[in-house]
Amino acid sequence: MDDSDDDYIENISGDEYQGAPRRSRRNQAPKGAGGSVENMKMANGGYSWEDEYHRSWDVVQEDEGGSLAGSVAGLVEARKKRHIKDATPFQRGIIRNLILVLDFSFAMKESDLRPNRYQFVINHAIEFVTNFFDQNPISQLGILGMRNGQAISISTLGSNPNDHINALTAAKKLEPQGDPSLQNALEMARGLLFHVPSHCTKEVLVVLGALLSADPGDIHVTIDKLVIDKVRARVIGLAAQVAICKELCVKTNFGDASYYGVVLNEQHFQELMDEATTPLAESQQSQSANPASLVLMGFPSKVSEAAPSLSASDAALTQGGYVCPQCKVKVSSLPTVCPCCGLTLILSTHLARSYHHLFPLAPFIEVPCKNAHKSEFCAGCQSKFPVVARDAKNIQADGSMTSRYECPTCHSHFCIDCDVFCHEILHNCIGCQARSYSLYQVVVTKHKDAAPSLKLVMKRPDPDGEESSRPVKVRVVNDNEGPAWNEGGQAPTWGE
Repeated sequence: MDDSDDDYIENISGDEYQGAPRRSRRNQAPKGAGGSVENMKMANGGYSWEDEYHRSWDVVQEDEGGSLAGSVAGLVEARKKRHIKDATPFQRGIIRNLILVLDFSFAMKESDLRPNRYQFVINHAIEFVTNFFDQNPISQLGILGMRNGQAISISTLGSNPNDHINALTAAKKLEPQGDPSLQNALEMARGLLFHVPSHCTKEVLVVLGALLSADPGDIHVTIDKLVIDKVRARVIGLAAQVAICKELCVKTNFGDASYYGVVLNEQHFQELMDEATTPLAESQQSQSANPASLVLMGFPSKVSEAAPSLSASDAALTQGGYVCPQCKVKVSSLPTVCPCCGLTLILSTHLARSYHHLFPLAPFIEVPCKNAHKSEFCAGCQSKFPVVARDAKNIQADGSMTSRYECPTCHSHFCIDCDVFCHEILHNCIGCQARSYSLYQVVVTKHKDAAPSLKLVMKRPDPDGEESSRPVKVRVVNDNEGPAWNEGGQAPTWGE
């Protein structure tokens, strides 16, 4: 046996393991000069690397009643809470142009990800396309593959998710083979992003399964070109960290190495892919280089036709579509770029769906035990909260002891599922949206020698805790006497 093996246990059953004798080499004289192995021992007699391993079942602690339900619920809440992204508002480029680079080399035949790496990545890439356009409706996406030392085009840069999904579905029939070429893929991605306007972001997302790259030239020169072209790269490794990938992420992201991640399991891979759906924050260097604040966009009108006509976007006969307001050319789907005049064509809903990246919903606050009695049901799904005593202590480390989360604006209490739904899917507080319709009330004050005055008063305190009111203009209508205050009970109409 090699000297690096510390303890050797014979191949016996688990029941016999407790009393099994150990044959250890700890007491043997260290080989090599200086006794370096003995210097690695800690005070408890074990080696330093042995201290990193802990029994996972010791993490779960029983509560006062001897139940594990509270601890398990806390772990589940903590896991869901990690999916909520940082709500700090940053200036972000919401018009994105992303090139997804997938590894189709021999390394994708490994089965450490079920059924194998290749099928696993393709399936999650299809899901990523759906999530990407759901979170970034006015962005564009292109897909490349690395196979046999070459970069192959899977789908061109476009904003139609169905085209990318169909291309990925067809790519399932390919057999992963050969070596990947990261340099060829980056050069092709740089060429696809060359014509992108300055107000749009240029991004590359690489999913690499191999630990090598068969490049025809100097890849460091390619990385320098990406930096000059302001292309930002993100890498997801399936095996281990590669030095050139780390250098790529550090140089293209202004020294930030957090854009390079190596997957731990299937769930971690999904989390890394979901991080790429959020637009990147603008740096001070990019803000000073691009001071533009207005972008020309067109909101086309939808037309219905009795007979099919030619669409300029895909050169197909379609019945109905959208007409560009600038050149009157018909396109089949939105969002897109007008093939005739180059105007960005979107809908108002697309712009509204991208707005939440700039002003994200504030994170909900965990409700302490002393305030848990204020709510019995969730304000979103109306599920019943667990009963918590007022004198209970917040001793739970993960999640919320009361399973309640409070909106800092409307002070409504939500469960963890509604909390995640509001931040990840809806991007709005359910309580704030429900109370916005009944937020104000009209207060009428009558005077003897003057017309009655009306004020619009807020029914509940504003986020700063003060009651706010402002006067409004009112138009009083009386059918018999003309514009005057009607004391006979006729309801006045008011505006503004």
